[in-house]
Parts: sequence; C-alpha cells; structure tokens
Amino acid sequence: MCYMGHRRYLPLSHPDRNKKQAFDGTVEREVAPLPLSGRQILEEVEKIDFKYGKGKKKRNPNGCFQRKSIFFRLPYWKDLLVRHCLDVMHIEKNVCESIVGTLLDIPGKSKDGLSSRLDLVELGIRHSLAPVDKGKRTYLPPAAFTLSKEEKQAVCNSFAKMKVPDGYSSNVRNLVCMEELKLMGMKSHDCHTLMQQLLPIAIRSVLPKKVRQTLTKVCIFFNQLCGKELEMKKLNSLHDDIVKTLCNLEKYFPPSFFDIMIHLMVHLVREAKLCGPVWARWMYPFERNMKVLKGYVRNHNRPEACMVECYISEEAVEFCTEYIAGVDAIGLSKPRNHSNGVDRGLRGKGSMVTVSRSELDQAHLLVLENNPEVQPYITDHLELLQSMIPTKVKNKQRWVLEEHRKTFIGWLKNTILAIDHGVSKELEYISFGPDTQVVKHHAYIVGGKRFHTKERDDARTVQNSGVSIVAEAISIVAEAMHFASTKDRNPVQSTMTYYGVVDEIWELDYGLLRIPLLKCSWVENKGGVRTDELGFTLVDLSKRGSKNDPFIMATQAKRGGE
Repeated sequence: MCYMGHRRYLPLSHPDRNKKQAFDGTVEREVAPLPLSGRQILEEVEKIDFKYGKGKKKRNPNGCFQRKSIFFRLPYWKDLLVRHCLDVMHIEKNVCESIVGTLLDIPGKSKDGLSSRLDLVELGIRHSLAPVDKGKRTYLPPAAFTLSKEEKQAVCNSFAKMKVPDGYSSNVRNLVCMEELKLMGMKSHDCHTLMQQLLPIAIRSVLPKKVRQTLTKVCIFFNQLCGKELEMKKLNSLHDDIVKTLCNLEKYFPPSFFDIMIHLMVHLVREAKLCGPVWARWMYPFERNMKVLKGYVRNHNRPEACMVECYISEEAVEFCTEYIAGVDAIGLSKPRNHSNGVDRGLRGKGSMVTVSRSELDQAHLLVLENNPEVQPYITDHLELLQSMIPTKVKNKQRWVLEEHRKTFIGWLKNTILAIDHGVSKELEYISFGPDTQVVKHHAYIVGGKRFHTKERDDARTVQNSGVSIVAEAISIVAEAMHFASTKDRNPVQSTMTYYGVVDEIWELDYGLLRIPLLKCSWVENKGGVRTDELGFTLVDLSKRGSKNDPFIMATQAKRGGE
C-alpha cells in the first residue's frame, strides 16, 4: 500500500495541481479531507468487536468487558473526543530508515527496485525509469535519487569521519559498514540525530540540487517540529512547507517510497497545534523507563511481579537516602559530566606554566568585564575616558575602547585600594589580579559541559573543542561595539555570533576562587562565516580573526552542535 496524492493539501490555485508528467499523469482536482470529529470517529469504531489480549471477552449489559471475573470499565464515549497522539519518535525513525535505505540501496530497507519500477510501468508514468532487458539481465536506469558507488563511498566516509560533541549521540562510526557501503544497527536516537543534523551534512556533495534540497527540507521540518518551543504563528508556514516537500518527493521517488510513515508527516503540524510541543509527548522517556523495568526481571514466568517488587524496593531506598548524609543509592549512575556544582579539570590537576604579561592581562580583563560587581566601575571608567578624549582624535569610540583596555586594570586596583569599606572579599581579590602561574588543562568540565583542546580532540572519537559564543555574552564593552577588522573605523552596535576552536584551557588562581577560561582561535566573521540558502551556518576554520581577543569565559561558551 502507498499513500500519495499530497497535492490535495495544496491551495486550489497552486500550479503543481496541473502538472501531469511530473506526478502521476493526472490533474489534481480534489481537496484535502476534513479531519473527523470525536463523534464521527465513534460512529466508525462503535460496531467493531474488541478483543483485548488472549482469550475472549464478553460485554456485560452495564458496559464492561468481562474475563475470568475481572472487569475493565470503559468511559462513556458518546460525547468524548477520541484522539490518538502520533508517535513522532517512530515516525522520524522510519522516515530516516526509508531515506537512508533508498539512497544507499540497502537490502530490505530500500524502497526502489524491480517491483517499484514495474509499478511505474503499470501506472504509465516516468517511462525513462522503466526496466530494460538486456539478454538474461534486467537493468534499472538510474533515478534522480540514485547514488553511484563513488557517491555512496562519499556519504559513508562522511559518517565514518564525523565527530560529534560528547553526549550528543552514540559513536556514528560504529553504524557505518564501508565494505558493504551501508548503515546498520541504527537505534531510534541514532535516526533522530541523523535526521536533525547529520544527514544534510553527509549529502551536501551528492545528488542533484533539487533532490538534495528536498531531503534537507525534510530534516529541517523535523528539527523545527521537535524544538523546545513552538510558535503558533509559524506552524501554518511549517505545514505549508512540509506539504510542498512531500509533493516534491512524489516527483523524484517511486510510489512504493510513500508508506504510511511518510504520509503521516502531513498531520504532525496539526497535531502539534492540538497537543503542544513534541518533546512533552513522544516515546523517548517511556522507552528509557521500559529498559529499566525490563532489567528488574529475574523470573521470566512472573515479569510483572519482578518489576513491582524491585520498583518498590528502589523507591524505599531512594526515600531513605534523603535522610542519610553522604550516601548515594546503589545502581543509580550519575551523569558523565556531573561535577557536583564545582568546575573541575580532568585527569590530574593540570600543568603549572608561566605566561606572558600581555596574555595574562587579556585574560584578567575578561574576568573583570564579566563580573557583576565590576560593572559599575566599568561604567565610571568609560565616562571618565569620554571626558578625556583628545580633540585631534578622529575615531572617538575606538580611542575610548583602546584606552579602557590599557588602563582599566590599574585604575580599578587603585580605586579599590582607596575605598576603606563596602567592598566584598571577592571583588577585592579579583581587583588585585591573578597569580602569575597559570594552570593549563587539556580537558575541563564546567556547568555540565565537557571541553577539550584541539590537540586532545585529534586523538579521540568525539569533538569537544568547537565552540561558539554570542558577543552580547562576552562583556559590556564587546556588546557595545564590534569591529570587523583592525582597520575598521565604523563600529557596529549589535550582537554577533563568533565561532572558534579551543587551543588552551586556562585556570586563573585569584586566591579566593579559581576561574576557567578558554583560549580559542576564532574564525573571521567577514569572510569565514556564511549562511547557505537552506539556513545552515558554514564556517571556514582556515580563515582566522579576532587574534587580539582569544579568551572567553568557559561558562559562556557553547559547544559545537548546541
């Protein structure tokens, strides 16, 4: 069975409705079917003979099902709206398997083959794709989505060499079989990450542009639908986009590709309007909990009893641990990046090194500008510099910024020393500056996030050295103005996103507290970062910029992929 005819969901005046050859050879005049109400659904199903589980159940006069003196009372359905939430997790998984299986021609997963081509012959459409008999062999002409052996190798190589942040997904390399050029053993979350981010990256260099963009729009649809927030005003345009995308899929893929899972995408937006965000109702939490419950089973003849007994025991132990200090429940693992609220380095205490005074001042100035207690002093210093601008200076804003960076550290120290009382211990220690000996780490956990240096990532299967940061989170000065380069005389007051790679991880010692910083190589925003026509951000790591400001606070950084 196949579910086509998505042109019915297009507006009546849409030009695709009149295109015969591109679709099934007919003009589409029908309109989209109206959703059934709860009463209409009840009329459809009320005459069905329900049989739950093993054995037969009989309906009692009072509206109950009876089986071995056990009654299952049903609600009164006459005025009840019967709704069934579509499981986006399994829909996304099946769509992913259909797309990947068809592109890589995986046996058992591909929706293209001799039977599919004979369907096209029977329907009288796409005659160029009809099977060709040559002697004792039958050849299938390549379709728009068919990949050559070199293109399959390119796609599989992309997955085999792909590095993702720690905890983002399973190791993608383990899914790739280079000998057979296919992906195997994909779980639900593997399909989720492929559809959300990884598949559009892997197919960027293969397929015709029209097919590649259509498949990428399917991925974008799931990415937006599964977002943390849904804006009602954008859902209508999201529905229109998926309808057009499904119509484009009908142009390139055979009818056998359109099983029920592909078709259900057209209903997901309407369900999101009725039921809310997807993450609050999909199957991931239930699947994870079922894995825990299945682990409780010791006697397979009584699985339910095993689950209940172990669950109650675990709840009792959990209750007791809340009243006993310094103990943890056995068997409950903590998150891998858990740091008990304290930032920490990994594999030892790091190495103590001496850095240059200019670099130490840069790092110290960044700490000052990101401390809330220092913000009033920054404002006072900037106002003081505004009153001291020489008359011959052409670019006054740049002069103020440069003078602030040169003189603020010493000015703040003298100001704090001149104040007799009213200054906190933290501000006092920070104003005096850090120790000249800096601790450098190769890996660090801060705020539940794991950061690595580029050198450490080169020898690992994960990638935690890529970072990004929004300029407004850097400091009050950085938010005020941005310069595209050192020769830029026209600063822009706005917020910008910077992308870079972590070269070193510093830990500054202020005596009372330790503050981690990331020293990064930043990409030039003017020529190294661009957005393509589908909204993906492309970063050229070979184009470096912002060499005078390499440091950022580790607490403000976002890892690549976040």
